[in-house]
Amino acid sequence: MSLHSGFVCILGRPNVGKSTLLNALVGEKLAIISPKPQTTRNRILGIIEVPAKDDMPGAQVVLIDTPGVHKPDSSLGRKMMVEVREAMEGCDLVLLMTDVTQKHDRKDEFALQMAREAGTPAFLLLNKIDLLSQKDRLLPMIDQLRQLHDFREVIPLSARKAHGLDILLDAVVRNLPEGARYFPEGQLTDQPVRFMVAEIIREQVLLETRQELPYATTVVVEQFEEKKTLTKIAATLYCEREAQKKILIGKQGQMLKKIGSAARAQIERMVGTKVFLELFVKVMPGWRDSKTFIEETDWRRQLEQLTGAGGGSRINRPTG
Repeated sequence: MSLHSGFVCILGRPNVGKSTLLNALVGEKLAIISPKPQTTRNRILGIIEVPAKDDMPGAQVVLIDTPGVHKPDSSLGRKMMVEVREAMEGCDLVLLMTDVTQKHDRKDEFALQMAREAGTPAFLLLNKIDLLSQKDRLLPMIDQLRQLHDFREVIPLSARKAHGLDILLDAVVRNLPEGARYFPEGQLTDQPVRFMVAEIIREQVLLETRQELPYATTVVVEQFEEKKTLTKIAATLYCEREAQKKILIGKQGQMLKKIGSAARAQIERMVGTKVFLELFVKVMPGWRDSKTFIEETDWRRQLEQLTGAGGGSRINRPTG
């Protein structure tokens, strides 16, 4: 039986559960998650190997998680929307996600319009059905949303509870073209470890801080040195104001220690060695509106500049 393969873009407004879906389908944590909007700033690729079964072909599904669709008001926001549009270019299928606990509004309509303009076959995913208190609302909601676009499939699911994911994956495989693998078997993502490290650190900032600070912070890994039993990492947390720097460091450095300790534990599980992690905080006024700074800190741009500096390894699925 022939292999199916293709690129599948996950699209939707902020906080509908796109990153949770990616992680659940891949079976590994590739995308950071927090309750705050715009947690995802870059497109994140996850690779799924689907074995053949019965009358279903095997497949390599290349999922692309994207930033939440929104009207940008900064260079960072515009870069995030560029990430969305680039993810949709050349993809074989769009998964348009909506949150059944939220009323369909202009933010959903903005994402739907992008799906329409792409002209790519699309599924509508109704996420968070586990949180729907009145289950009898689901069928009328499906009937209403079906009228908005010619969706190939409309699938209710819960990414958090992993309900409906088998139905989704079978439908995705059926709708992908025949073709060879795009990535070697066992590879989980195209994202190098050092840049996943930066995201893990940023996730802790999102979880530990409030108000404006999570959105005013970015993380750049300055040093990444892998050895057999120890990985040495130095990273800088950039914020926009001195007051934000004080919050990130905390009284007697306690906040920075808390962020570093939680991040280090996750990084150690990912890389499989002990980790020595140093964190620094710097003020970069107005960095979100600096196109130059945002481009320089893009992980793909940094990767081009790295020659023998480490951190080029990818995350692969464990064997054995």
